[in-house]
Amino acid sequence: MTSDSTRARIDLSVNGQAHELDIEFRDTLLDVLRERLDLTGAKRACDRGECGACTVLIDEKPMLACNLLAVQVRGRTVTTVEGLAKRPDFARVLDAFIAEDGGQCGFCVPGFAVAAYAALKQDAPLDATALRWELVGHTCRCNAYDRIAAAVNTAANGGAR
Repeated sequence: MTSDSTRARIDLSVNGQAHELDIEFRDTLLDVLRERLDLTGAKRACDRGECGACTVLIDEKPMLACNLLAVQVRGRTVTTVEGLAKRPDFARVLDAFIAEDGGQCGFCVPGFAVAAYAALKQDAPLDATALRWELVGHTCRCNAYDRIAAAVNTAANGGAR
C-alpha cells in the first residue's frame, strides 16, 4: 500500500498473468481492465450492474466488473473474455454464437459468452430453460435473445452444427 490514503498498490492476477498496479481505492475492476491493462472485451455500458456487458470470471464465477472495486479482487483469479479465448473449451461457445448469429452488433456477446461458458461448466447439465435463467440480467440492445439462447443451447449440446 502506498502512503497516499486514496491509493493502493495491489497484486492482480488476470488471465494467468500477475500485475502489480498502483490504483485509487475507487477504481472499479472494469476501469483497471480496460484503462490500465488494455483488456477491452468487458464492455462499459450501464455502469450499474444491470446489463451484463462487463461480465468476467472471478475464481471461475461470473461477476460484473463495473460493480467490483479492483481492491476487492486482489488475491483472486480474474478471467476476461480475452483469457477465455485461449481456452480450447471456449471455442464451442464462440463457434455456436457465430453459427446461430447470436448477437447482431456483437457489443453484448462477450458478456453473454462469459456467462454462458460459466453456466456450461456447472456439474449438472442444464436444459434450455435453465440456460436462459443463467443469462438473466444480460441485455442485448439488438433484441437477439432468441439467437443468443439458440447459441447457448448449441454450445450446451456439443457445439456448432
